[in-house]
Amino acid sequence: MLTRHIPALLYIFAAVPAAWADSPFASLGDPHLNVVPRTAEEAARIAAVTALTEDFSAAAKFEERSAGAATVRALDNPNAFSLPSGNISFEDEMTFKLGNGLFRKLWVSSPASTLASDGLGPIFNARSCQRCHIKDGRGHPPENADDNAISMFLRVSIPGPVDAGIPEIQGYIATLPDPTYGTQLQDFAVQGHAAEYRLDVRYTEDIVVLADGTEVSLRHPTYTAANLGYGPLHPEAMLSPRVAPQMIGLGLLEAIPAADILARADPEDLDGDGISGRPNIVWSFEYDQPMLGRFGLKAGNPTVMQQSAGAFAGDIGISNPLFPAGAGECTPAQAACQTAVHGDGDARGTEIDALGMDLVAFYSRNLGVPARRNVDTPEVLRGKEVFYNTGCVSCHTPSFVTHRLADRPEQSFQLIWPYTDMLLHDMGPGLADNRPEARATGREWRTPPLWGIGLTETVSGHTYFLHDGRARSLLEAVLWHGGEAQPHRDAVVAMSTEDREALIAFLESL
Repeated sequence: MLTRHIPALLYIFAAVPAAWADSPFASLGDPHLNVVPRTAEEAARIAAVTALTEDFSAAAKFEERSAGAATVRALDNPNAFSLPSGNISFEDEMTFKLGNGLFRKLWVSSPASTLASDGLGPIFNARSCQRCHIKDGRGHPPENADDNAISMFLRVSIPGPVDAGIPEIQGYIATLPDPTYGTQLQDFAVQGHAAEYRLDVRYTEDIVVLADGTEVSLRHPTYTAANLGYGPLHPEAMLSPRVAPQMIGLGLLEAIPAADILARADPEDLDGDGISGRPNIVWSFEYDQPMLGRFGLKAGNPTVMQQSAGAFAGDIGISNPLFPAGAGECTPAQAACQTAVHGDGDARGTEIDALGMDLVAFYSRNLGVPARRNVDTPEVLRGKEVFYNTGCVSCHTPSFVTHRLADRPEQSFQLIWPYTDMLLHDMGPGLADNRPEARATGREWRTPPLWGIGLTETVSGHTYFLHDGRARSLLEAVLWHGGEAQPHRDAVVAMSTEDREALIAFLESL
């Protein structure tokens, strides 16, 4: 529980509504960065270069380089998301490769002779990071009844009492782990232990007819936690399906100034455009303070390190300095899991130590963003104009300039084109998981970055999109938009064939 921090948090949130970017709240977003302050001249240049364009006759200068100097060449093979930052030094490329080795490492159960690799589980979703983030790309739901859910799982929580967590914070929604199953369900277990469940997905189809007569079928999923191995879920359990997202550009997203993200927030929709992006505020276990949420489908983690450490603990059952429980996600109700032999307690301390976590975080921060393709073709330029004029940029903010950083040269002072505002938006009942996460409601999701989206099939071998992979194409993903994005979705339905195809061509160029 975090109740000891409530007085400070109340002060922070009291300042938020008046002036997002200038409040004490804004300064809490970047304690993880060694920032060199911007000069007034730099701030003016940044405002000019990131302003929305009204000239669609040609691509903007540097737009092809999605990650600035960190951009990498766009490979036409599954390794397109696995290159190090384009501006990385020779020495740091070696660090990147060491991190890659740990990202791909297959962990084994304890006890084992391979002491540097033991500690798996006892319950888990995958044996390595790479098995969920396949080729550093996007995961997928099970293809059929015989397929496993290796890159997809269910988050779970129950409503919390008024004194749970930090409920006094404005907009914070208190939840607790399921008393038996914790915060996510694991569908694998080491020998001698029972897996927690099997993920069953069933779909029904719904036809949407576009203005030009094109019929698009949307599949509506129903998720079931079947074969529960430790008894029933709590009667108020809330389940949320999650597919592993792509890994590129994470260090650059981490380096966007919090003030620049908060400046785009409009929780009361004061400008009347129907878009009310809100920041998620989460607890940092690294810095022992609230921070701006940036990572995860609901912006539930503040830093690459915490996102990585949480995945080691929850997905693989590997203890680490931020989450040191040797039993990983096992709860007190799972006695055999708690008392099993774990891989901690040796010279490492935890099953992966601080050095190992630093290497994995470095690797994750420096997965390069591929350059855009066909950026200046007439169809892509027309699609860009449609994207802007339809209002998609209201949430998918095209560009930012990262902090000038003293110790992270790859991410320092780069003009980047991620196409996200990093904020939470109500996406309507169709996409709602009805499970809150910190300040994110059951209908809100963080705007996903669009860079690299056109290479999904090349890298991952599929074209499944959204938080649970229900959309089988970019067009289906657009047609699932509701809530704040309903008018923009309806505009796509009403488009001419030529404009719609140009829009998709633009997205595929990202």
